[in-house]
Amino acid sequence: MDFDLSGDQRLLKESVDRLIADRYGFEARRGFMAEPEGWSRANWARFAEQGLLGLPFSEEAGGFGGGAVEIALVMEAFGRGLVVEPYLSTVLLAGRLLEEAGEAALVGRIAAGELLAAVAHVERHSGWNLGDVATRAAPDGDGWRLSGTKSVVLHGDSAEQLLVTARTADAQRDRDGIGVFLVAADAPGVARRGAATQDGQRAAEIHFAKTPARQVAFAGDALATLERVRDQVIAALCAEAVGVMAKMHAITVDYLKTRKQFGRAIGEFQVLQHRAVDMYVALEQARSMALYATLMAGEADARARAAAISAAKVQIGRSGRHIGQEAVQLHGGIAMTMEYKLGHYFKRMTMIEEMFGNADEHLERVATAESIL
Repeated sequence: MDFDLSGDQRLLKESVDRLIADRYGFEARRGFMAEPEGWSRANWARFAEQGLLGLPFSEEAGGFGGGAVEIALVMEAFGRGLVVEPYLSTVLLAGRLLEEAGEAALVGRIAAGELLAAVAHVERHSGWNLGDVATRAAPDGDGWRLSGTKSVVLHGDSAEQLLVTARTADAQRDRDGIGVFLVAADAPGVARRGAATQDGQRAAEIHFAKTPARQVAFAGDALATLERVRDQVIAALCAEAVGVMAKMHAITVDYLKTRKQFGRAIGEFQVLQHRAVDMYVALEQARSMALYATLMAGEADARARAAAISAAKVQIGRSGRHIGQEAVQLHGGIAMTMEYKLGHYFKRMTMIEEMFGNADEHLERVATAESIL
Protein backbone atom coordinates (compact mmCIF):
# COMPACT_ATOMS: atom_id res chain seq x y z
CA MET A 1 0.00 0.00 0.00
CA ASP A 2 1.29 3.46 -0.95
CA PHE A 3 1.37 5.77 2.07
CA ASP A 4 2.98 8.70 0.26
CA LEU A 5 1.08 11.98 0.21
CA SER A 6 -0.30 13.26 -3.06
CA GLY A 7 0.87 16.58 -4.47
CA ASP A 8 -2.20 18.40 -3.15
CA GLN A 9 -1.78 16.81 0.27
CA ARG A 10 1.87 17.89 0.44
CA LEU A 11 0.87 21.45 -0.44
CA LEU A 12 -1.80 21.39 2.27
CA LYS A 13 0.67 20.10 4.85
CA GLU A 14 3.27 22.71 3.93
CA SER A 15 0.77 25.58 4.07
CA VAL A 16 -0.69 24.53 7.44
CA ASP A 17 2.75 23.90 8.93
CA ARG A 18 3.85 27.35 7.77
CA LEU A 19 0.70 28.97 9.17
CA ILE A 20 1.23 27.40 12.60
CA ALA A 21 4.94 28.24 12.62
CA ASP A 22 4.22 31.86 11.75
CA ARG A 23 1.18 32.43 13.96
CA TYR A 24 1.44 30.07 16.91
CA GLY A 25 4.51 30.73 18.99
CA PHE A 26 4.10 29.98 22.68
CA GLU A 27 3.76 33.64 23.69
CA ALA A 28 1.40 34.36 20.81
CA ARG A 29 -0.85 31.52 21.97
CA ARG A 30 -0.99 32.98 25.46
CA GLY A 31 -2.15 36.21 23.89
CA PHE A 32 -4.91 34.42 21.97
CA MET A 33 -6.11 32.76 25.19
CA ALA A 34 -6.29 36.18 26.87
CA GLU A 35 -8.77 37.49 24.27
CA PRO A 36 -12.44 37.83 25.39
CA GLU A 37 -13.57 34.53 23.83
CA GLY A 38 -10.38 32.65 24.76
CA TRP A 39 -9.24 32.39 21.12
CA SER A 40 -8.45 34.60 18.14
CA ARG A 41 -11.07 35.76 15.64
CA ALA A 42 -8.21 36.92 13.40
CA ASN A 43 -6.85 33.35 13.30
CA TRP A 44 -10.33 32.05 12.52
CA ALA A 45 -10.56 34.42 9.56
CA ARG A 46 -7.13 33.23 8.41
CA PHE A 47 -8.29 29.60 8.62
CA ALA A 48 -11.27 30.52 6.44
CA GLU A 49 -9.06 32.31 3.89
CA GLN A 50 -6.85 29.24 3.56
CA GLY A 51 -9.85 26.94 3.11
CA LEU A 52 -9.32 25.01 6.34
CA LEU A 53 -12.86 25.62 7.60
CA GLY A 54 -14.36 24.15 4.44
CA LEU A 55 -11.84 21.33 4.09
CA PRO A 56 -14.00 18.38 5.30
CA PHE A 57 -17.19 19.36 3.46
CA SER A 58 -18.34 18.41 -0.02
CA GLU A 59 -18.13 20.92 -2.82
CA GLU A 60 -21.95 20.94 -3.01
CA ALA A 61 -22.01 22.19 0.60
CA GLY A 62 -19.45 24.92 -0.05
CA GLY A 63 -16.38 22.92 0.97
CA PHE A 64 -13.33 21.39 -0.70
CA GLY A 65 -14.09 17.68 -0.41
CA GLY A 66 -11.15 16.81 1.82
CA GLY A 67 -11.03 13.37 3.39
CA ALA A 68 -9.72 11.88 6.61
CA VAL A 69 -6.08 12.16 5.50
CA GLU A 70 -6.36 15.89 4.82
CA ILE A 71 -8.07 16.44 8.17
CA ALA A 72 -5.33 14.43 9.92
CA LEU A 73 -2.64 16.63 8.35
CA VAL A 74 -4.36 19.75 9.67
CA MET A 75 -5.00 18.31 13.12
CA GLU A 76 -1.42 17.10 13.58
CA ALA A 77 -0.19 20.61 12.81
CA PHE A 78 -2.78 22.04 15.20
CA GLY A 79 -1.48 19.66 17.88
CA ARG A 80 2.06 20.92 17.44
CA GLY A 81 0.83 24.49 17.82
CA LEU A 82 -1.70 23.83 20.61
CA VAL A 83 -4.35 25.66 18.58
CA VAL A 84 -7.18 27.00 20.78
CA GLU A 85 -9.66 28.02 18.07
CA PRO A 86 -12.94 26.00 17.88
CA TYR A 87 -11.99 23.93 14.85
CA LEU A 88 -12.95 20.58 16.32
CA SER A 89 -16.24 21.78 17.83
CA THR A 90 -17.48 23.92 14.93
CA VAL A 91 -16.04 22.21 11.84
CA LEU A 92 -15.46 18.55 12.69
CA LEU A 93 -18.37 18.02 15.10
CA ALA A 94 -21.17 20.49 14.36
CA GLY A 95 -20.27 21.02 10.71
CA ARG A 96 -20.17 17.32 9.87
CA LEU A 97 -23.50 16.71 11.63
CA LEU A 98 -25.09 19.58 9.73
CA GLU A 99 -23.75 18.18 6.48
CA GLU A 100 -25.18 14.75 7.34
CA ALA A 101 -28.54 16.49 7.89
CA GLY A 102 -28.41 18.22 4.53
CA GLU A 103 -28.15 21.71 6.05
CA ALA A 104 -26.03 23.02 3.17
CA ALA A 105 -26.69 26.71 3.87
CA LEU A 106 -25.39 26.45 7.45
CA VAL A 107 -22.42 24.34 6.37
CA GLY A 108 -21.54 26.96 3.77
CA ARG A 109 -21.57 29.67 6.45
CA ILE A 110 -19.24 27.59 8.64
CA ALA A 111 -16.88 27.06 5.71
CA ALA A 112 -16.82 30.82 5.09
CA GLY A 113 -16.07 31.58 8.73
CA GLU A 114 -19.45 33.28 9.22
CA LEU A 115 -21.00 30.86 11.71
CA LEU A 116 -19.83 29.23 14.93
CA ALA A 117 -21.63 26.09 16.05
CA ALA A 118 -21.27 23.55 18.84
CA VAL A 119 -22.69 20.14 19.69
CA ALA A 120 -24.34 19.80 23.11
CA HIS A 121 -24.60 16.11 23.95
CA VAL A 122 -22.78 15.37 27.25
CA GLU A 123 -24.83 15.31 30.44
CA ARG A 124 -23.47 15.01 33.97
CA HIS A 125 -24.65 11.43 34.36
CA SER A 126 -23.96 10.20 30.82
CA GLY A 127 -20.20 9.71 30.87
CA TRP A 128 -19.14 8.63 27.37
CA ASN A 129 -22.46 6.99 26.43
CA LEU A 130 -24.07 8.96 23.59
CA GLY A 131 -27.30 7.06 24.16
CA ASP A 132 -27.70 8.19 27.77
CA VAL A 133 -29.87 11.29 27.24
CA ALA A 134 -32.22 12.81 29.81
CA THR A 135 -32.86 16.15 28.06
CA ARG A 136 -36.42 16.08 26.73
CA ALA A 137 -37.97 17.42 23.54
CA ALA A 138 -41.70 18.10 23.58
CA PRO A 139 -43.74 18.84 20.42
CA ASP A 140 -44.87 22.47 20.11
CA GLY A 141 -46.90 23.17 16.96
CA ASP A 142 -44.56 22.75 14.00
CA GLY A 143 -41.50 22.74 16.23
CA TRP A 144 -40.21 21.47 19.56
CA ARG A 145 -39.28 22.75 23.00
CA LEU A 146 -36.24 21.44 24.87
CA SER A 147 -35.77 21.09 28.61
CA GLY A 148 -32.58 19.86 30.27
CA THR A 149 -28.92 20.63 30.90
CA LYS A 150 -25.81 19.84 28.85
CA SER A 151 -22.29 19.89 30.26
CA VAL A 152 -18.79 20.36 28.82
CA VAL A 153 -20.09 21.75 25.53
CA LEU A 154 -16.86 22.46 23.64
CA HIS A 155 -16.74 26.20 22.84
CA GLY A 156 -20.42 26.36 23.68
CA ASP A 157 -20.00 29.83 25.18
CA SER A 158 -19.12 31.41 21.82
CA ALA A 159 -21.30 29.30 19.50
CA GLU A 160 -24.15 31.00 17.67
CA GLN A 161 -26.00 27.77 16.85
CA LEU A 162 -26.26 24.69 19.05
CA LEU A 163 -26.92 21.12 17.94
CA VAL A 164 -28.58 19.50 20.94
CA THR A 165 -29.37 15.84 21.53
CA ALA A 166 -32.71 15.30 23.25
CA ARG A 167 -35.09 12.45 23.84
CA THR A 168 -38.45 12.42 22.08
CA ALA A 169 -39.53 9.04 23.43
CA ASP A 170 -38.46 5.91 25.34
CA ALA A 171 -36.36 5.56 28.49
CA GLN A 172 -33.23 7.54 29.31
CA ARG A 173 -30.70 4.95 28.10
CA ASP A 174 -32.57 3.46 25.12
CA ARG A 175 -30.92 3.73 21.71
CA ASP A 176 -34.21 4.69 20.11
CA GLY A 177 -36.07 7.94 20.64
CA ILE A 178 -33.08 10.31 20.36
CA GLY A 179 -33.22 13.36 18.11
CA VAL A 180 -30.86 16.18 17.23
CA PHE A 181 -32.22 19.72 17.41
CA LEU A 182 -30.96 23.06 16.17
CA VAL A 183 -31.17 25.86 18.71
CA ALA A 184 -30.14 29.50 18.39
CA ALA A 185 -27.76 30.34 21.23
CA ASP A 186 -29.76 33.48 22.02
CA ALA A 187 -33.14 31.71 21.96
CA PRO A 188 -35.53 32.13 24.93
CA GLY A 189 -34.80 29.71 27.76
CA VAL A 190 -31.07 29.26 26.98
CA ALA A 191 -28.67 29.94 29.86
CA ARG A 192 -24.93 29.46 29.27
CA ARG A 193 -22.01 29.45 31.68
CA GLY A 194 -18.61 29.29 30.01
CA ALA A 195 -15.25 28.44 31.55
CA ALA A 196 -11.68 27.70 30.54
CA THR A 197 -10.64 24.07 30.57
CA GLN A 198 -7.32 22.81 31.93
CA ASP A 199 -5.74 22.69 28.48
CA GLY A 200 -6.56 26.27 27.51
CA GLN A 201 -9.69 25.45 25.51
CA ARG A 202 -13.22 26.62 26.34
CA ALA A 203 -16.36 24.74 27.37
CA ALA A 204 -19.79 25.64 28.70
CA GLU A 205 -22.67 24.29 30.73
CA ILE A 206 -25.92 25.09 28.96
CA HIS A 207 -29.42 24.92 30.44
CA PHE A 208 -32.55 24.73 28.30
CA ALA A 209 -35.93 25.70 29.76
CA LYS A 210 -38.70 25.02 27.24
CA THR A 211 -36.43 26.39 24.53
CA PRO A 212 -37.81 26.54 20.97
CA ALA A 213 -35.92 24.24 18.61
CA ARG A 214 -36.02 22.74 15.14
CA GLN A 215 -35.31 19.06 14.63
CA VAL A 216 -32.72 18.16 12.00
CA ALA A 217 -33.29 15.00 10.01
CA PHE A 218 -30.73 12.38 9.04
CA ALA A 219 -30.98 9.75 6.33
CA GLY A 220 -30.55 7.04 8.97
CA ASP A 221 -30.78 6.65 12.72
CA ALA A 222 -29.75 9.79 14.64
CA LEU A 223 -27.69 7.94 17.24
CA ALA A 224 -25.88 5.90 14.58
CA THR A 225 -25.05 9.16 12.78
CA LEU A 226 -23.74 10.67 16.01
CA GLU A 227 -21.56 7.62 16.59
CA ARG A 228 -20.16 7.75 13.06
CA VAL A 229 -19.27 11.44 13.36
CA ARG A 230 -17.80 10.80 16.82
CA ASP A 231 -15.54 8.07 15.40
CA GLN A 232 -14.35 10.46 12.69
CA VAL A 233 -13.62 13.10 15.33
CA ILE A 234 -11.69 10.58 17.45
CA ALA A 235 -9.55 9.77 14.40
CA ALA A 236 -8.84 13.49 14.03
CA LEU A 237 -8.02 13.73 17.75
CA CYS A 238 -5.55 10.86 17.36
CA ALA A 239 -3.76 12.87 14.67
CA GLU A 240 -3.74 15.94 16.91
CA ALA A 241 -2.32 13.83 19.74
CA VAL A 242 0.56 12.73 17.51
CA GLY A 243 1.39 16.38 16.92
CA VAL A 244 1.30 17.03 20.67
CA MET A 245 3.48 14.01 21.47
CA ALA A 246 5.98 14.81 18.71
CA LYS A 247 6.38 18.29 20.15
CA MET A 248 6.84 16.98 23.71
CA HIS A 249 9.51 14.58 22.49
CA ALA A 250 11.31 17.28 20.49
CA ILE A 251 11.25 19.73 23.42
CA THR A 252 12.64 17.06 25.73
CA VAL A 253 15.45 15.99 23.40
CA ASP A 254 16.44 19.64 22.94
CA TYR A 255 16.46 20.11 26.72
CA LEU A 256 18.68 17.05 27.19
CA LYS A 257 21.15 18.54 24.74
CA THR A 258 21.33 21.93 26.46
CA ARG A 259 20.87 21.24 30.20
CA LYS A 260 24.24 20.65 31.83
CA GLN A 261 25.15 18.84 35.02
CA PHE A 262 28.63 17.98 36.30
CA GLY A 263 30.00 19.94 33.35
CA ARG A 264 28.25 17.76 30.73
CA ALA A 265 24.96 17.92 28.82
CA ILE A 266 22.64 15.49 30.59
CA GLY A 267 21.80 13.98 27.20
CA GLU A 268 25.24 12.37 27.22
CA PHE A 269 24.20 10.07 30.07
CA GLN A 270 23.21 6.74 28.58
CA VAL A 271 20.27 6.08 30.90
CA LEU A 272 18.62 9.33 29.76
CA GLN A 273 19.31 8.47 26.13
CA HIS A 274 17.48 5.18 26.64
CA ARG A 275 14.48 6.98 28.10
CA ALA A 276 14.39 9.39 25.17
CA VAL A 277 14.47 6.42 22.78
CA ASP A 278 11.58 4.79 24.66
CA MET A 279 9.62 8.02 24.19
CA TYR A 280 10.34 7.90 20.46
CA VAL A 281 9.18 4.28 20.22
CA ALA A 282 5.91 5.21 21.97
CA LEU A 283 5.51 8.14 19.56
CA GLU A 284 5.93 5.92 16.50
CA GLN A 285 3.48 3.38 17.90
CA ALA A 286 0.96 6.18 18.34
CA ARG A 287 1.67 7.51 14.85
CA SER A 288 1.01 4.13 13.23
CA MET A 289 -2.27 3.68 15.10
CA ALA A 290 -3.35 7.23 14.27
CA LEU A 291 -2.79 6.39 10.61
CA TYR A 292 -4.87 3.24 11.08
CA ALA A 293 -7.69 5.30 12.60
CA THR A 294 -7.47 7.76 9.70
CA LEU A 295 -7.77 4.97 7.14
CA MET A 296 -10.71 3.39 9.00
CA ALA A 297 -12.62 6.62 9.73
CA GLY A 298 -14.77 6.22 6.63
CA GLU A 299 -15.44 2.48 7.07
CA ALA A 300 -19.11 1.69 6.39
CA ASP A 301 -19.19 -1.29 8.78
CA ALA A 302 -19.95 0.39 12.10
CA ARG A 303 -18.55 -2.44 14.25
CA ALA A 304 -15.29 -2.72 12.33
CA ARG A 305 -14.88 1.05 12.35
CA ALA A 306 -15.59 1.33 16.07
CA ALA A 307 -13.12 -1.46 16.89
CA ALA A 308 -10.36 0.20 14.84
CA ILE A 309 -11.00 3.65 16.27
CA SER A 310 -11.06 2.32 19.82
CA ALA A 311 -7.83 0.37 19.30
CA ALA A 312 -6.17 3.56 18.11
CA LYS A 313 -7.53 5.54 21.06
CA VAL A 314 -6.09 2.96 23.47
CA GLN A 315 -2.60 3.30 22.00
CA ILE A 316 -2.86 7.09 21.83
CA GLY A 317 -3.80 7.23 25.50
CA ARG A 318 -1.00 4.92 26.59
CA SER A 319 1.68 6.57 24.44
CA GLY A 320 0.57 10.05 25.41
CA ARG A 321 0.70 9.27 29.11
CA HIS A 322 4.15 7.65 28.82
CA ILE A 323 5.64 10.46 26.74
CA GLY A 324 4.13 13.16 28.91
CA GLN A 325 5.26 11.65 32.18
CA GLU A 326 8.76 10.98 30.89
CA ALA A 327 9.04 14.51 29.50
CA VAL A 328 8.06 15.99 32.86
CA GLN A 329 10.46 13.73 34.76
CA LEU A 330 13.39 14.49 32.46
CA HIS A 331 12.79 18.23 32.73
CA GLY A 332 12.39 18.34 36.48
CA GLY A 333 10.46 21.13 38.19
CA ILE A 334 10.56 23.53 35.25
CA ALA A 335 8.08 21.34 33.36
CA MET A 336 5.31 22.13 35.86
CA THR A 337 5.51 25.92 35.59
CA MET A 338 2.95 27.94 33.62
CA GLU A 339 5.78 29.91 32.02
CA TYR A 340 7.23 26.82 30.30
CA LYS A 341 5.53 25.27 27.28
CA LEU A 342 5.98 21.57 28.04
CA GLY A 343 3.34 21.44 30.77
CA HIS A 344 0.77 22.96 28.40
CA TYR A 345 1.36 20.15 25.90
CA PHE A 346 1.00 17.55 28.65
CA LYS A 347 -2.30 19.12 29.75
CA ARG A 348 -3.65 19.00 26.21
CA MET A 349 -2.54 15.40 25.85
CA THR A 350 -4.29 14.50 29.09
CA MET A 351 -7.52 16.11 27.90
CA ILE A 352 -7.34 14.32 24.55
CA GLU A 353 -6.98 11.00 26.37
CA GLU A 354 -10.21 11.65 28.27
CA MET A 355 -12.26 13.03 25.37
CA PHE A 356 -14.84 10.58 24.02
CA GLY A 357 -13.55 7.85 26.32
CA ASN A 358 -10.18 7.11 27.87
CA ALA A 359 -7.88 4.16 27.17
CA ASP A 360 -9.63 1.85 29.65
CA GLU A 361 -13.05 2.61 28.18
CA HIS A 362 -11.89 1.97 24.62
CA LEU A 363 -10.01 -1.18 25.59
CA GLU A 364 -13.31 -2.57 26.85
CA ARG A 365 -14.97 -1.55 23.58
CA VAL A 366 -12.25 -3.33 21.58
CA ALA A 367 -12.77 -6.52 23.61
CA THR A 368 -16.54 -6.32 23.14
CA ALA A 369 -16.24 -5.65 19.41
CA GLU A 370 -13.87 -8.57 18.91
CA SER A 371 -16.24 -10.91 20.71
CA ILE A 372 -19.06 -9.74 18.40
CA LEU A 373 -16.98 -9.76 15.21
